[in-house]
Amino acid sequence: MSDATTVGSPPPHPAAGYIEPGTAAFRRATLALASAGFTTFALMHCVQPLLPEFARRFGITAAASSLAVSVTTVCLAAALPVFGALSEAWGRKAIMVASLLVVGALTAAMAFVSDWTVLLVLRAVEGVAFAGLPALAMAYLGEEFHPRVIGRAVGLYVAGTACGGMAGRLVAATLTDFVSWQFAMAVIGGAGMLAGVLVWVRLPASAHFRPRTLAAGSLARTYVAHLADPVLVRLFFEALLLLGSFITLYNYVTFHLMEPPYVLSQASVGFVFVVFLVGILGSAWSGAGMDLLGRRRMVMLNIGLMLAGVLITTWVWLPAVIGGVALVTFGFFGAHSVASGWVATRVRHGRAQASALYLVFYYVGASVAGTSGGLFWESWGWPGVVGFLCALLSVALVAAYGLPADDVVVTDSPRRSAAEGV
Repeated sequence: MSDATTVGSPPPHPAAGYIEPGTAAFRRATLALASAGFTTFALMHCVQPLLPEFARRFGITAAASSLAVSVTTVCLAAALPVFGALSEAWGRKAIMVASLLVVGALTAAMAFVSDWTVLLVLRAVEGVAFAGLPALAMAYLGEEFHPRVIGRAVGLYVAGTACGGMAGRLVAATLTDFVSWQFAMAVIGGAGMLAGVLVWVRLPASAHFRPRTLAAGSLARTYVAHLADPVLVRLFFEALLLLGSFITLYNYVTFHLMEPPYVLSQASVGFVFVVFLVGILGSAWSGAGMDLLGRRRMVMLNIGLMLAGVLITTWVWLPAVIGGVALVTFGFFGAHSVASGWVATRVRHGRAQASALYLVFYYVGASVAGTSGGLFWESWGWPGVVGFLCALLSVALVAAYGLPADDVVVTDSPRRSAAEGV
């Protein structure tokens, strides 16, 4: 299951072993990684449409119910640097497979939980286990795919996460309405374990991974070097604001749509998440748009679309609310696809650590904003949530304006990275 090469073995020729489009390896790798992204996001967010159900069944507030999402993402953020470091010694594939198997089993175990505290503990442990996949998938993409097709591969991976986010929410909501939320967790958890087996069998072994000794000092210097790069820091900040806004919207739109004047059922709210499909279009559109407009303009344009979508949801007409959510989804996946791919290609040294830092900010934003949004919901309802989202996205837009207009990739040198910043 390990994809590590032998320590001290000669490095492969720079052009050797890259995964090229049109090959069997490309099809296997993109299928495996898209499946991993699909399942990871399905497992991570399957509880999101169930927050009103949790609030009702366990007698808790909307903000408290959001902890089922936030406790997972904050533990994920805390564990990402650890797994990023371990992957430099142990390899990418083995950890990704183990992550999917463990999270699938923990999700299935939720079917037997009847206590809110126990459920939160399981979700917290899941958050730690989740850390074994997202940053490592990006690192694998950056190492194993030919540089000229990384953008396409990242787009396919992010598209898989979009489909997974939709499917996990939709399946959980529908099965909860017609059977029970416990049955939904059992089904989704089983799917996670099957995905782990698929990645084990189909993902090609690494050709460019070189195992390194785990040295705390070296790892710390790598993280410091990344945090000294102003462009990376802006991209990390974008990650925090983008996912924070996105998760907040989806956490509380379920409550909004189950109240008057809509009064939708649990299953009907679940079908609203079909709009996740437009995330695929957003990723693909942004990948192509970078060639014409550049990365900075694409990030700013997508944030603008998110702002417009948030404002559209204030219209008291169900199709407008759904359309606004769809526009936010399109813009989010477009911006995230560009920003995460930018991080993967900007650095050549410590790629797993750079991806891990991006995702630390990403999931901290989800945890903090996702639960904070509940305070706005409880105090001012949906207009309060909209105001909170507009504030977050306005800051994101200003931060994006400070990104460089060009797409220069820095060298391995931490000194040059910190000094030049482009």
